[in-house]
Amino acid sequence: MDNEKLKVENAQLPKGWEIKKLGEVCDFQRGLTYSRKNAVDFSENIVLRATNIDLENSCLDFSELKYLDNNFQIKENKKLVKGGLLICLSSGSKKHLGKVALVDDDYNYAFGGFIGQIIPKKEIYSNFLFYNLISDKYKTYILELTDGININNLKSVDLKAFQIPLPPLPEQTRIVSILDKAFVEIAKAKANAEQNLKNAKELFESYLQRVFFNGKLKVENGKWVEKTLGEVCKIIGGGTPSKKNENFYDGDILWATVRDMKVEVIKNTEHKITSDAVKKSSINIIPKGNVIIATRVGLGKVCIIENDTAINQDLKGIIPSNSKQLSVDFLFRWFKSISNRIIEEGTGATVQGVKLTFINSLKILLPPIKEQQQIVKKLDKLSSETKKLEKIYQEKIKDLEELKKSILQKAFNGELKIEN
Repeated sequence: MDNEKLKVENAQLPKGWEIKKLGEVCDFQRGLTYSRKNAVDFSENIVLRATNIDLENSCLDFSELKYLDNNFQIKENKKLVKGGLLICLSSGSKKHLGKVALVDDDYNYAFGGFIGQIIPKKEIYSNFLFYNLISDKYKTYILELTDGININNLKSVDLKAFQIPLPPLPEQTRIVSILDKAFVEIAKAKANAEQNLKNAKELFESYLQRVFFNGKLKVENGKWVEKTLGEVCKIIGGGTPSKKNENFYDGDILWATVRDMKVEVIKNTEHKITSDAVKKSSINIIPKGNVIIATRVGLGKVCIIENDTAINQDLKGIIPSNSKQLSVDFLFRWFKSISNRIIEEGTGATVQGVKLTFINSLKILLPPIKEQQQIVKKLDKLSSETKKLEKIYQEKIKDLEELKKSILQKAFNGELKIEN
């Protein structure tokens, strides 16, 4: 059946092309096996691991190297070969399995047991093989081969069965030349789009910071008043109903955790609890239209709740004591402006958090209520414009990734032509 399929696929390719299995045109080597006792802080024996294969850029990443004792003997067939490709054979994440990187120089490095090395034979150009192994066809093939409950493993027999459209070497060289040039231009365009996206986000953040910083300058004129948060707000904590009583979680009262803080305005929650759960625990319900902040897990996150909502112990409800002195909308945007400061103040060995005394002591500069409303309008307008720009740049990045896929597909269908 496989032979018949190969005949059909061969017939559809340009003249001189044929379908080959990876195992027919490449040799495969498994990585070096070593133990923790062989590891040292620094030596001349360097071994690369799966983490040294950059997933996004499909290249080698030398930011974190593993060193083995100089007395540890490394065979030559466990060392990198220029023109070879390193491949991840085992990973806890499906998206990392099968990721590859081209060995572009003579490195005197070994490669570890969770990765392998593919050595192209004389009939296939290493760069041509590399482009095959970053194509959608290859990625789909690998995803369908995963096994293991916690770890996904790639067997050499399956890897060697991957089919590659193989033109004559001169055509491989021509295709690689076109792909190299196209990918360089795409990378430049993507870098520009990513920088523009970053600039758009930073523009809003800069304006947000400037709004509240300028308030400090106006204090001297008596227009803005400095208060601690505890002076102008009620700060209310939450709690969690006993997990032993499943009936507590079968109600209609919204109960927010940090998992619900993925949006600026919380309209619904993952869990809902009963009134009995509220009565028999330290839970408080925060009135709708107010701000909640994360003070432990998800430190620095801030949202507004659209409905009356109970909160767990990792959150705090922040309720202005006087709506004529402090608006919720102004308070919400002020919290967004100081989110990094809250994160920096986090303490704790395992989970970073801030104490109630810290939240109470935060100083907030308050302009008159009408000026607060004007500031909110300006911030909302800029935020809307920023989001439009972000959407444009995100679509641009997505389109560039699709263009890469399209070019690769054309290349291996024999449809890649040089445009005049």
